[in-house]
Amino acid sequence: MSLKEIVLSLPVVRDFPPEAQVNVLTGLSSVALAALAWVVYRAISPSEKGSIRHLGGIPIFTAWTFFSKRYDFLWKHFRESAAPHFKFQVLQHKVVAIRGEEARKAFFDTRNLDFIEGYKILMGAAPRLNDISVENVLNEDVSWFNKQISTLLNKKRLTDVLPSLLGDVNSRMEGWGKQGRMDPFKNIYDLVFQMTVRMATCDELANDVPTMNEMQRLYWVLEKSATPTALLLPWFPGPAKRRKEAATKELFTKLYTVVETRKAAEVPSSDAIDVLLGQGIPTEHIIQFVLAVIFAGVVNTGINSCWALVFLASHPEWKKAVKAEIDALIAKHTDTLSSEILHKRLAAIPISAWEDEMPVLDSVIRETIRLILNGAALRRNLLDDLTVANGTIKKGEFVAYSVADAHLNPEIYSRPNDFDPARFGPGREEDKKATFAYLGWGAGRHPCTGMKVAKLEIKVIMAMMLAGYDFDVVDKNGRHMKNLPQPDRNDIQQARPIGEPCFLQFDRIVD
Repeated sequence: MSLKEIVLSLPVVRDFPPEAQVNVLTGLSSVALAALAWVVYRAISPSEKGSIRHLGGIPIFTAWTFFSKRYDFLWKHFRESAAPHFKFQVLQHKVVAIRGEEARKAFFDTRNLDFIEGYKILMGAAPRLNDISVENVLNEDVSWFNKQISTLLNKKRLTDVLPSLLGDVNSRMEGWGKQGRMDPFKNIYDLVFQMTVRMATCDELANDVPTMNEMQRLYWVLEKSATPTALLLPWFPGPAKRRKEAATKELFTKLYTVVETRKAAEVPSSDAIDVLLGQGIPTEHIIQFVLAVIFAGVVNTGINSCWALVFLASHPEWKKAVKAEIDALIAKHTDTLSSEILHKRLAAIPISAWEDEMPVLDSVIRETIRLILNGAALRRNLLDDLTVANGTIKKGEFVAYSVADAHLNPEIYSRPNDFDPARFGPGREEDKKATFAYLGWGAGRHPCTGMKVAKLEIKVIMAMMLAGYDFDVVDKNGRHMKNLPQPDRNDIQQARPIGEPCFLQFDRIVD
């Protein structure tokens, strides 16, 4: 098969009409010539002082697996050398991958490295209103975003919304029935999406299940649109780009209607949209904020909720300990003689107790995050050249740090692939062995401002499951799974299990 035939057989090219395919071939020829010239230049250029090992090769091919199998890409090249960094090219962009404690300190605590710029180009799945030519788009500002998060996540508002969050969980669980089997990576994600929409928008939208389900579908369209082609060639008018723009436009339209409806309401509520409107924030800015909150919240809280349940189901000693902690919380803060249904009794527990009186569950969540969230954190150097581990990261270059460098490091965590929440307890405290050894809730200049609500949502789900159900992790045939599947570390958004799927077999024991 000729090179031309190979190119024309690619799915991204087949979607175009014949006349457009000719233009694609011409464009790719130009790219190939430019890439060849770059390779020759790199081959004859002398090494510079403070230089970082460059992978070389044709940039688009070298970087392809960075977008398709990011975890494997980074660790394959780290294993090839003892060096704490290497560099590769993504078209016109240079990316430096780093590892080690010194690199970690610099990555999370240096003002040169910009959070938003790093993710905007190298991640790509999050909806951006610039993609659909919306006017009056807010400049992407982390401090503004964090300020709004802090406003929405104060203790009073969390107290107000807690009964509704528990109601969401109960409603979904009633839909599962008294007994059965469910896929946590579907059912729990659906639940987390509803809870996150409620926290970020308003009750009307969170209670409108058909509209919310359609929004969820559009979010997964966005996630699937982050193909290597779309990320490497963002200007390329391929199917992924068209799908992303269409999904973003639909989400914008739905949220615009919701915000304008709330704006016209005679009496404002304590819902997030009304709080933001009360500050005089324009509709477009509110939509931009809401889209970002939902995307970040669903991805992170969804992953951790699913895997925490799976880990507890497969570790009965920890499941028993967390259940005892939840039962004690119910006994302490509610009327044990009450005939109220479970989710209403749990709603009587004060926010302070949810935050401060669940140390066992906190350790379980912490360990789940350590095992599951091991993707690459991204930044871009926007200021002066930066020296890290005797290598120079130049202004404009991107930086990637694999969180697994800390979380799965046997020099920090004993038996790092084992589920062992006790590793954080007194006498061990493995997460304090090195600087920024635990990165689950951010670190340094970028702590996670959504931590409180993320923890609350996870704890609410865990409490309802452990107090209301007996459950076990099983395979597709209903047999208990002795050996859990591993998370797909290349699955940036969901980290679903690799290989045989796992399910939760459940029996409801308390209504």
